[in-house]
Amino acid sequence: METESEPYVRLATLRQLHRVVADLNTARSLADTLQTVVDGIVVGLGYELACVNLVRPDGDLVVAAFAGDPAAEALITGRVGSRASWERRLTMGECWGGLRFIPHTEGWVLLEDDVPQWHTDGPDPRFEDEWHPEDRLYAPMYASGGELLGVISVDRPRNGRRPGAWGREALQMYAFQAAIAISNARLRANMQRALVRLEREQQALRASEESFRQAFEYAPSGMAIAEMGGDQHGRLLRTNDALCRLLGRPASVLRRYSFSDLVHPEDIGTLLRTSAEGGRAELRLGRRDGTYVWVSLRNSVVADAADGPRFLLTHVEDIEERKRHELQLAHRASHDSLTGLPNSAELRARLGARLCRRPQSARASAIEALDAAYEGREVHGGHDGHEVRVEAGGAGEHGFQPDGPDRYTASDPFDFPGAPTAPTDGPYDHHVHTVAPAADVDDGTKGLAVLFCDLDGFKSINDRFGHHTGDAVLIEVARRLTTGVRDGDTVARLGGDEFVVLADGLGAADAADLAVRLRNAIIPPIRVDGRAVRVGASFGIGWASCGMSADEVLRSADQRMYIEKRSRSKAHRRAG
Repeated sequence: METESEPYVRLATLRQLHRVVADLNTARSLADTLQTVVDGIVVGLGYELACVNLVRPDGDLVVAAFAGDPAAEALITGRVGSRASWERRLTMGECWGGLRFIPHTEGWVLLEDDVPQWHTDGPDPRFEDEWHPEDRLYAPMYASGGELLGVISVDRPRNGRRPGAWGREALQMYAFQAAIAISNARLRANMQRALVRLEREQQALRASEESFRQAFEYAPSGMAIAEMGGDQHGRLLRTNDALCRLLGRPASVLRRYSFSDLVHPEDIGTLLRTSAEGGRAELRLGRRDGTYVWVSLRNSVVADAADGPRFLLTHVEDIEERKRHELQLAHRASHDSLTGLPNSAELRARLGARLCRRPQSARASAIEALDAAYEGREVHGGHDGHEVRVEAGGAGEHGFQPDGPDRYTASDPFDFPGAPTAPTDGPYDHHVHTVAPAADVDDGTKGLAVLFCDLDGFKSINDRFGHHTGDAVLIEVARRLTTGVRDGDTVARLGGDEFVVLADGLGAADAADLAVRLRNAIIPPIRVDGRAVRVGASFGIGWASCGMSADEVLRSADQRMYIEKRSRSKAHRRAG
């Protein structure tokens, strides 16, 4: 019998406890550790049966290891007991320090709960500390933070008696060491799983990086990685072979540049907007030979979860051929197919861009009228000969007093007879109004001259020699007209044998001189297929002015051309 007066029993128990605790630290896995815990109880602490009930993530306890009886092990291993049933057991019976003992006299109420059990019937104890088969002894195991890890359950002491004080202390100490071993095993298992997961992620990352590298390097179109943010924003960090070939520069040279160094000056704004926001843009990049190539840029921001946006991944597609095709289509839509000059639609568009619906003369008169109203004086001379009279002390402090059909109020500066409706839209504050020089005297005013040209004698050439010769004459006339004007002027073919010249910044005398020079340039013989033919030209000079439409301006020039044509004899008109 174990008593406190038998030191050798304590020493033997300590030796056994030391040996089985040492075995706890040799297990390599959590399952091995749990089995070592129950084996140590059976081998070293003197119990025939032992099991470990381990807390699962959901809080319930599962029989994770069993030792002492193969039949009982096969029956209850893996079975689960609810957390509520276990908490009930750990609050019943007698508290032996850190242990919980439930005698058979109280444990009968637990026979029907869901905790896995293994017991046999037996006779009532013959003496006070004799062990009964339905007695229950539990050793809870807690983590360092006080969290329940599991419960050790023991049964059938080999001496047939309930453990004494020293036996209880040994079981409690063993449970404490088992909790440490189980926590360490779990930690090792978690670390091993984390290492395996990390290795798999690294393998996946390496595979992804290799896939990206191959896709980047061997992409048929240009690819680049550029720095984002900081002083080096936009600097090229990496380029593929396709981009190097497109721009005619090696990768080592391109790393010295950013896209802003390579882009066409007219496209820098488009590039900056695209770089800041990501997205797509079409612009021109410079080649090594000094030429520019049209490309489509598609930017993707490569973000870092910790530091935010880090890089720009840019896809560069060569769209030179498509742009050339688009420009050709646009040129065909706006230019004459025979002569290459702007056609009628393009002429009207260019002319309309210089005109607005508000006459400059009316606008100036209205402003003068308003200024005069504030000053309390009279202003005479309005639009289209209407009298504008402002008198102090009229209808109000800043108003006009109507006194006849040609009088108007200042509430609307365009509300006078014959004035066009004041527009309610358009950027008139920034529009430079086009004005026409005076018709009767050259007062030095410069304007947009519209020279309407009609060829004389062209129909007879077309009828006598055919359309081939007529087309050759039109092409040569177009060339001579283009040669005879300034770089900023427009020469357009209106249709048939009619041409129009737009020349800005000319006075009346300048326009007349230009018409004479162009007529003289057209008159010399034109050789077609070894034959010399001649045509003449009649010019009418009109002037563009705000308040007129493009058709009105052209009609005015056309009328003046016919006046000029009729003023000359047929012999003078026909030069070939």
